[in-house]
Amino acid sequence: MKYAFIHKHVGQASIRVQCEVYGVSRIGYYAWRRRQDHPSRRQFARYRLDQLVAEAFAARKGRSGSVGLTLDLDELGHKYNRKTVAASMKRQGLVAKAAKKYKATTDSDHNLPVAPNHLGQDFSAQAPNQKWVCDITYLWTGEGWLYLAVVLDLFSRMVVGWAMDKRMKAKLVCDALQMALWRRKMPRGVMVHSDRGSHSIAQSSIRPSWPSTT
Repeated sequence: MKYAFIHKHVGQASIRVQCEVYGVSRIGYYAWRRRQDHPSRRQFARYRLDQLVAEAFAARKGRSGSVGLTLDLDELGHKYNRKTVAASMKRQGLVAKAAKKYKATTDSDHNLPVAPNHLGQDFSAQAPNQKWVCDITYLWTGEGWLYLAVVLDLFSRMVVGWAMDKRMKAKLVCDALQMALWRRKMPRGVMVHSDRGSHSIAQSSIRPSWPSTT
């Protein structure tokens, strides 16, 4: 650090005076300069490692620690052990962001009636609009957590309805089912399957206008 400081202020004070002030030799300073102008193989390897780690860290948006980055680098053909990657992260001041708190997407703790399971784990379909499945996931956005409800046609595996909201209520799935109904021109006889959370409550609430649901 002293040599770097001296080099930075060469135009303001002579090297001899600065070396005397900071208690270092001019020979040591010039040897340091040669190393900077002609980095050793080890220094170049460290520089390359830091560059790769920084790029991998940025690609993961700062959410991966040394374990994840080591796996990422390995997939790219760069073989480093975890401790080496961790040392590079520490050297560069790279600290992984804390994981966002898990958000539950199934509310099964209720006493409301749910429809029986007629699907029986048979997720095959021979034609469109025979079997639809519903599910809810969550997304972290600039506005916070948003819940996404989707309706999937098992024949084509195509999403036929969806809805998003800040709260996971039965209306969320109802809106997704209503979209699916309108997009598929109000089909009848469709088997609709979900787990036994609020999805099932939503199906019960929409059933009067849609026969043959489960």
